[in-house]
Order: sequence, then structure tokens, then C-alpha cells
Amino acid sequence: MSKLDEMRVFVTLIETQSATRTAEKLGVANSAVSRRMKDLEQRLGVQLVKRTTRKMNITLDGELYFARCKQILDDLEEAERQVMRASGDLSGNIKIATPLSFGIGHLSSAIAAFMHLHEKVNIDLDMSDRRVDIVEEGFDLALRIGNLDDSSLRARKLSAVKHVVCCSPSLLKGFGPIQNPNDLKQLPALCYSNIKQPNRWRYTSKEGISGQVSVTPRLLSSNGDALRDAAIAGLGVVCEPTFICHTAIKQGLLVPVLTDYQWFDMNLYALYPQTRYLSARTRTLIDFLAKRFGDTPYWDSCFEAQKHNFPQARS
Repeated sequence: MSKLDEMRVFVTLIETQSATRTAEKLGVANSAVSRRMKDLEQRLGVQLVKRTTRKMNITLDGELYFARCKQILDDLEEAERQVMRASGDLSGNIKIATPLSFGIGHLSSAIAAFMHLHEKVNIDLDMSDRRVDIVEEGFDLALRIGNLDDSSLRARKLSAVKHVVCCSPSLLKGFGPIQNPNDLKQLPALCYSNIKQPNRWRYTSKEGISGQVSVTPRLLSSNGDALRDAAIAGLGVVCEPTFICHTAIKQGLLVPVLTDYQWFDMNLYALYPQTRYLSARTRTLIDFLAKRFGDTPYWDSCFEAQKHNFPQARS
């Protein structure tokens, strides 16, 4: 780990006063924050922060180091901005990996818009659900959906990924109202096979109570689009990201149920190698995608468009 990365962890920790918020802001695991702070203090031979169960206090040595680190990071950021402004048009290649369904449904159009803005940038887009080795395979950037593992990669959250339980109107009519997660046990389920436990659907209630329901798979598939189409055909109930099924929901082909529950807990991340230098074109693309998708992505508008179709979903 570079000294600059250690500085970023320390400065962010002092500014947020929270290891959890530091991890989220920097795109690393909570355990990585603690480990990197321990490594930093061992390398410097001083204690920078005094920790208790309720709060953290910066030491005198920590105050001196924080001031210098903050100035160094601010100067570096300003230097990068100046270079980017002076460099004019972006140019060069960006090699990107993305999950198949998200790539086809959303990233491809975003990349097209970005390339119209930056005509000298070339894109190599790998759309596959396999987990690529970003460093070994020479990717500049990878989009991943889920929870971050502790790794040597840097990450930036691009958007929250909401899941929705839904089924065809005919299936809902045949089985009656679905009012709580246990009702799902009585329905045939369509399950995504690229996770460890495809038949266990995790949820959090509006009261903040976490749980999971075990469903009976009628169809297992490694592709979300196939599961969506099977749900439209009335083969079962599915729990999928809204970016896959939003159009079918808007068209009334699928009806959301149990919308008071939050299903799974995932985000969309941009991952890139933890190097000292991130090209201006890659950084600009990450900024572009974060702005385009954001915390309230356009595909979640399907809920507002279809509220009148699922009044029974309120438990």
C-alpha cells in the first residue's frame, strides 16, 4: 500500500470520525481501514488516534500529521485538476469489464453517450458475468454488483442496486395476495444461480428487522434476463435488480410485491487497480457514470409508474 493511500485513510477517518463511513467513502472493507491505520502507526512509530468504544480522539502527533497530510492531498488534487484542464481533449483506450445484463441494458448506452462527448477515446468493453482479474487481464475498470471484498483494488460506489420481488399478474391472481415473505414459500421460484445460496432471499423490513426466506426453485439460471422472461411467462416469482425488470414492471408484465421490504443489500461499484496514477480518461468516465446512474437511478422510476398495480403489496 502506498503512503498516499495511507494518508487518504487517515485523513478520511479523522474527517468522518467513523471507520464505517471511511470504508464506504474510499470503497474498501471496514477491516482494511483498521489494518491500514495499524500499519501506518507502526511505520511512523507513533500513535495518531486514541480509540474507545464510543469515540476516537486525535493525538498531538496525529494533529500535526493530519494537517500536513491534508495539505499534501489537497495540493495533489489541485495539480491533477490543472493537468487535466491543460491536457485538452481526452484520448486513448479504456478497457472495461461489466456484468452481461447490466452491460446490455444500461452501460452500453452510457458508453455511447460518453464516446460522443470524447471522440478520441476508444473503448474495449467485455460483457460477461465471469469474475475477471482486473490486474492480470489488463482492465482499466470493472463494474461489479454486490458487496465489496477486502482487496488490493480501489472502488467507487456508482449507485445503489435495489432488488424487487415480482411475478406475472396471472400468477399473482392464481396464488392470491402476497403479504409477507413467508408467503413466497408457497410459490414456484426463479433463482439466480451465480450466488452461494440461490434459494435464500435476504430481506430487511421497514422496522429494520433482517431475515431470509427459503424458496423452492423451479428454474435456476446464471442470467437475470432469462429469469425475468420466465417470470413474465408466469413460471414463478423472481427477486431481481430493478435495472433488469423495470421495463416489464412499467408495461404491467410483472407486478412488484412486498415493496415494504428491502431485498438483498447491494451496490454498483467501479473497481480499478490501486496504482499511483489513474488516467484522466478513466477518472472522467467514472465521474460520468456516477452522475448518470447516481443514488436514485432512472430504472427505479418503475415503482412510481406502477403504484396503482400493486396496492396489495403493503403488508
